[in-house]
Amino acid sequence: MQLEPLIERFQQKDEKAFEALYNMYAKNIHGVIYNIVRDQDIAEEIMQDVFIKAWHKAESYSADKGRFFTWILNIARNAAIDKTRSKSFKNKKQNLDAQFFVDILEHGDNLDTKTDAIGIGKFVNKLAKKCIEVIELLYFKGYTQKEASETLDMPIGTIKTRNRNCINELRAIVLN
Repeated sequence: MQLEPLIERFQQKDEKAFEALYNMYAKNIHGVIYNIVRDQDIAEEIMQDVFIKAWHKAESYSADKGRFFTWILNIARNAAIDKTRSKSFKNKKQNLDAQFFVDILEHGDNLDTKTDAIGIGKFVNKLAKKCIEVIELLYFKGYTQKEASETLDMPIGTIKTRNRNCINELRAIVLN
């Protein structure tokens, strides 16, 4: 079947045309999304959303402005980028919490016993709770200072100061 009549039927909400276009493009669209989000399940979810969005906005496509594939590809790319910028995506990609990390280091038989990281839990646990929170977010979970500020509901200047002071406390504990 020719592409132009298929797209016209798609724009007229023909489900068979939707199915045909989905079968033509789903694999390629999924690949582009996956290259951005690097998660199979999330890529699949976004791809489904992209085709639904294309279905609802089908009348906005114009062959004069470009190819249908390019149009739907731009929808997919934008949706994938939006997902990577979302707080839920960033939180999902964060590392494990500090306590779990410390437990692995203290009890992990696979680490060299001479590694400086062994026993870090006893040093971190000597810090005040406010220090543990900041260090956990910034160093164990990979948050930016801005993200830590939002998560802990503190001004960014306080996060920066607390981070510097807590690291100095940690150094003093380790060196003693």
